[in-house]
Amino acid sequence: MARYTGPRDKVSRRFGVELFGPSKSFARRPFPPGQHGVRAGRKKKSDYGVMLAEKQKLRFQYGVLEGQFRKYYEEASRRRGITGEILLQLLELRLDNVVYRLGFANTRSAARQLVSHGHVTVNGRKVNVASFSCSPGDVIAVASKAASQTLVTRYADLTQTVVVPDWMECDKDKFTGKISRVPTKEEIAPIVNEQLIVELYSR
Repeated sequence: MARYTGPRDKVSRRFGVELFGPSKSFARRPFPPGQHGVRAGRKKKSDYGVMLAEKQKLRFQYGVLEGQFRKYYEEASRRRGITGEILLQLLELRLDNVVYRLGFANTRSAARQLVSHGHVTVNGRKVNVASFSCSPGDVIAVASKAASQTLVTRYADLTQTVVVPDWMECDKDKFTGKISRVPTKEEIAPIVNEQLIVELYSR
């Protein structure tokens, strides 16, 4: 399936937030790319433009395609509760994101690659679908084969300071983790106003 592989720093600069992790380029030039980037950053957006930008930021952050994102929204709108918060929870419980949150990879794209290459198991069974939806009680682990253990050990050196969220348990020595419960909005700490995304799809 096609996935965005273009310049990431430009996307982060366009939206004014580090969507793919810390970036030296963003730190040096925290304004939109292009010849008129500085002035473009001061230009006022329409209400629709603001809502669209929030949706795009969340989509790029989790590495989700447009069609996939709409399906997540439709699923969130069917469930009982606050649609925006449920949308965030659905995205946060994607297997690639869980692997990233556990510190088994230093970026979501690296976590996605770990999953798709068969280096991760869920409840003892290999799962190679990055969008697999995890649930409370699921045990996520790095496969026991040497190649998987070696690869994640390299990532572990880059994620030593990563704090595992309270809604998960993690044994970094054994490369295993468990989802204790569904995360709250405060624990997810979204970089967007999810209510604007709901309003966008409700138009």
